[in-house]
Amino acid sequence: MVGDQLARVALAVLVYDRTGSAGLSAVTYALTFLPDIAGGPLLSGLADRFPRRRLMIGCDVARAVLVAAMAIPGASLWVLCVLLVAVQLLASPFQSARAALLPSILTGDKFVLASSVSNITGQAAQLAGFVTGGTLVAAFGAGNALLADAATFGLSGLLLWFGVRERALPETTEESKGWWASLSAGALLVWSDRQLRYLVALACVAGFYVSIEGLAAPYAASVGGGPAAVGILLAANPAGQMIGMLLLTRVAPERRLTLMGPLSIGSCAPLIGCVAEPGLWVTVALWMLSGLCASYQLAASAAFVMNVPDAQRGQAFGLARTALIVSQGIGVLAAGALADRWAPASVVAAAGILGVLVAAGAAYGYAGATRRLA
Repeated sequence: MVGDQLARVALAVLVYDRTGSAGLSAVTYALTFLPDIAGGPLLSGLADRFPRRRLMIGCDVARAVLVAAMAIPGASLWVLCVLLVAVQLLASPFQSARAALLPSILTGDKFVLASSVSNITGQAAQLAGFVTGGTLVAAFGAGNALLADAATFGLSGLLLWFGVRERALPETTEESKGWWASLSAGALLVWSDRQLRYLVALACVAGFYVSIEGLAAPYAASVGGGPAAVGILLAANPAGQMIGMLLLTRVAPERRLTLMGPLSIGSCAPLIGCVAEPGLWVTVALWMLSGLCASYQLAASAAFVMNVPDAQRGQAFGLARTALIVSQGIGVLAAGALADRWAPASVVAAAGILGVLVAAGAAYGYAGATRRLA
C-alpha cells in the first residue's frame, strides 16, 4: 500500500503538471477506482472457486509486471491509463480472496479486532506513502516512484508465499460453481438482505469524503503549495482513520454498530467548513477529522463479512467492494469536473453537504433493518 499511494501521488502530479487541468488529474486518479465496475462482479467470484492464497500470489506477480511497464520512460498518458486499468482489475480478485481468507483464520470478535489491526496497518502504510510521496516524486521522479510500487507487489507475493498457508475452499453446490451462477447468487444475497443492503449504502458514503483526494493537487495549488502539500493533504484522511480505528477497537462490539450512523454523518460534515476557504493547515485538520469519523467503515465491513456465508464470501465482498469503489470513482470524477468551473474549496464543501444527507438516510435505513430483526 505504501507503493500504491506513492504511485497515486506520482500520477496526480505528473498529469496535473503536464496538462494543468484539475479534471484530467481527477480522471487519472479515478482510474484507480473505476475498473471495479467490471472487476468486482466479474472477477471477485474467483476467490470462491480457486485456492485463495495462490490467487493472491498470482495477482501480485501480474501487477508487479504491469506497474513496472508503467515506468518505461516516455510512455504516453493513454498507455499509462490502460496499464493502470489492468492493474486495478487485478485488485478485485486479490482483495476478495484476502477478505474471504481472514474469517477462516479468526472468528467472532477476534475477526473484528484482526480487521482493525489490518486496516490500521493499511492506513499507516497509506499515510506513509502519501506523506513521503510528494517529496520522493519531486526528488526522484514519477518513473522511479512507479518502479518502487512494482517492487512492493513482488514483496507482497513473497510474504504470502512464505507467511500464509493454503486453506481448503468451503463446499459449494454444483449450481453455484459457474461464473454466472456465482454472480447471480451473490447479487441476490446482498440485495435481498436489508441489513447487507444498508451496510453497502453506508460504505458508499465514502464516495463523498474520498472525492477530496482527486482535488488534492489543484487544492494545494490554490493555497500556494507544491508536491509536498499534495502529499500532506492526501495523508490527512488516512491519518484520521488510523486514529479513529484505534479508538473504535476499544468500544464494545454492540456499541460499534450503533456508532456507525453518527460517524458516517461525521465523515462528511467537517468538509463543509472548507466553504470558508481556509488555509492549508486548517484544511488538513478538517480532512483529518473527516477521516477520524470515517473509521466507521471498520465496523460496517466486519458486520458485512460476518453476515455472509463462507462459500459466497468472495463474490459478495467483491460486489460490495464494487459499489464502494465505484462510488469513490464517481465522486472523484464529479469533483474534478466541478473544480474546473468552481474553486476546489467550494466543491469540497458541496461534497460534504451531499454526503451528510446520504449518510443520514443510510443510517436511518440500517437502524430500521436492525430493529426488525431484533
